[in-house]
Amino acid sequence: MLSLIFNGRQRHNKMVKYLNQSEAINIDKELFEKCKFSVDQLMELAGQSCAIAITKSYPLSSNCSKKVLVCCGPGNNGGDGLVCARHLKHFGYCPEIYYPKQTDNQLYKNLLHQCIEHDINVLEHEFITNMDNIKHLNEFRIIVDALFGFSFKPPVRDTFIPIMKILKATSIPICSVDIPSGWDVESGPCTDNDISPEMLISLTAPKMCAQKFKGKFHYLGGRFVPQKLALAYDLNLPTYPGTDLIVSLC
Repeated sequence: MLSLIFNGRQRHNKMVKYLNQSEAINIDKELFEKCKFSVDQLMELAGQSCAIAITKSYPLSSNCSKKVLVCCGPGNNGGDGLVCARHLKHFGYCPEIYYPKQTDNQLYKNLLHQCIEHDINVLEHEFITNMDNIKHLNEFRIIVDALFGFSFKPPVRDTFIPIMKILKATSIPICSVDIPSGWDVESGPCTDNDISPEMLISLTAPKMCAQKFKGKFHYLGGRFVPQKLALAYDLNLPTYPGTDLIVSLC
């Protein structure tokens, strides 16, 4: 596949495929059932990709805060966020986790335990509902949105309404994992007041809603798709540079 380089970013002469919801679900199913990946394997690769994308777009510097707020939901998207937080800690950032609906699933309990063992602070649910605490949000350089993935169906549950209101109103840059939370996986934002992230890290392949993304940074992460699976779905995935786990799509 031919490609061009502009300002250090790779441009491809054929557009990468944007997946609808059923395609995204079916590819995930094939990765698990046919390719025999485990959930925690893909979560680790996805979360690490997200952390790498963040370091490239928001590098550490002496005049910027190292604090990152990672907002996690109860599903796979939230698991990606927990892994991302752990890797950000290794990369020198100071992540804190907001995880309002924790699950009894052992995988997620293990991921959260790993974060705690890395001395990552886990905020109480009341952090978001307490106005005195909300004032401290400005201490964070970025917010990672790992609340809802491509299986999300409205309406937003009561537990997540306070954090969704904050994400819609904040001026802090938001980095969304795979899908901006609250967006329709195919049609994108449902209202003019939906989350407007500055960064989107698509995983496996971008979803159709990513065509409505208007932020600064769009990366594809998760360098784990077998070539024959990519060919079967005509994904036309871009070539990842060298040993990188992410590639820029904008």
